[in-house]
Amino acid sequence: MSATATATAAIVPPVDLPKLVAELNALLRLKTTVIGMKLYATVEEMAAIPRIRRPRHVLATDQVVGQAARLGWTVGVTAEDLVGAQCRAVIGLAPADEEFLKGERYVGVWHGDAESAAARQRALDCVPYGQFKAMAVSPADSGRIPDPDILLVYATPGQMIILINGMQYRDYRKFEWSVVGESACADSWGRALKTGEPSLSIPCFAERRYGGVPDEEMLMALKPADLRKAVDGMQALAKNGLRYPIPPYGVQMDPSAGMGRSYAARGG
Repeated sequence: MSATATATAAIVPPVDLPKLVAELNALLRLKTTVIGMKLYATVEEMAAIPRIRRPRHVLATDQVVGQAARLGWTVGVTAEDLVGAQCRAVIGLAPADEEFLKGERYVGVWHGDAESAAARQRALDCVPYGQFKAMAVSPADSGRIPDPDILLVYATPGQMIILINGMQYRDYRKFEWSVVGESACADSWGRALKTGEPSLSIPCFAERRYGGVPDEEMLMALKPADLRKAVDGMQALAKNGLRYPIPPYGVQMDPSAGMGRSYAARGG
């Protein structure tokens, strides 16, 4: 059972992930491997993934994701493999119970009072507990997880805005995303798994310290169908001369000539 909504599965054609990733990399020149993430109702389903690696000691979810994105590994975990309730609850492998919501361990660390710690915990997007027993991540183009619930795309701000523009090329919508602060994985994979919506985050201290995320990267978590739409949109934008990398025009130049090439012929 997928973590995201399954009601439309019958009408959404499967996405050719290797082709999609190749097209995305041609457009954005990503430095980090695009990975897929999937939740499983049983441990046996997760363990059956080809070339799956299982942790030899407890890990943070940030590290599990980092092993796939930075090393190209396929990794599967259960609740027992993760270092604490924060990692487990965000992906639905533990309940966001009363103790979790209090956030007492964060008082005097990330927050100056109990009220702020509890408010942060309540703000986290977590997959509902009880449906899943395991999670796995793998490079999206490897074929080892052919039907991931979501894809994770690490990109610079310049790359990310072109990706977002691609999603908005047709059927425009205004995106509004959250910033919980620490535990930003709830803004990305937590929210995307829970809602099925494209979810952008600024990776937090833990993701950068334990997951290896460099300073310049942001993270987009989204369904394969949404990335397909984004790539189609970016290909159309590229034909209009709007592509990555974005060449600086010059802070002292008259912008009329540059804008004229984009808009004049279209009545802009």
